[in-house]
Amino acid sequence: MIKFKSKFIVIEGAIGVGKTSLVLLLSKRFNAKHNLEVVEENPFLSKFYDDIERYAFQTQIFFLLSRYKQQLELAQQDLFNQLVFSDYLFAKDRIFAHLNLSRNELSMYERLYEIMVKDVSQPDLIVYLQASTETLMKRIVLRDRPFERKISYDYMKRLNLAYEDFFSCPDNYKKSTLVKIDTNNLDFVGKSKDLEFIIKEIYKGDSLK
Repeated sequence: MIKFKSKFIVIEGAIGVGKTSLVLLLSKRFNAKHNLEVVEENPFLSKFYDDIERYAFQTQIFFLLSRYKQQLELAQQDLFNQLVFSDYLFAKDRIFAHLNLSRNELSMYERLYEIMVKDVSQPDLIVYLQASTETLMKRIVLRDRPFERKISYDYMKRLNLAYEDFFSCPDNYKKSTLVKIDTNNLDFVGKSKDLEFIIKEIYKGDSLK
């Protein structure tokens, strides 16, 4: 039976790539805890996709504060004795901030972020799920969340590129091991062999620690 050396594993990737689904599957498989980001509780999110420029700052600050609260609660748990899977990396919040905020808004955001990030636990392992923008858009349509129906292809393309840039810079995750997995031809929810493939890839990365 596979056992991970890592105790805090984060699954990351752009909107629609399958982060939460994979975290739930892995948590069940390995009898682990899971930490899921608050998405649908953000009161500004549906308005954000209608008018990004107007609602970007409110949307981003809500996410920053809610994620920070979750991370503080997570840090208080015993991460050394209990395996935890999370469907987001706290640092990824800056990807969206730099993509959507104006210069003045970003300056204020960065001040808050730098204060908060000092209290956040760093994951042992980050699993970056990759997919083409076309694949992401198809998956978003299939899951049909009301607040995501107005996400444009152009926005997703820019977001996907921003993720690639983020994970191309080791300084963004220098305390964690990174595993990249191309999910374009995988269906780890519907096909057990695809889930097994992902688990083996995660184990390979974990073995390098």
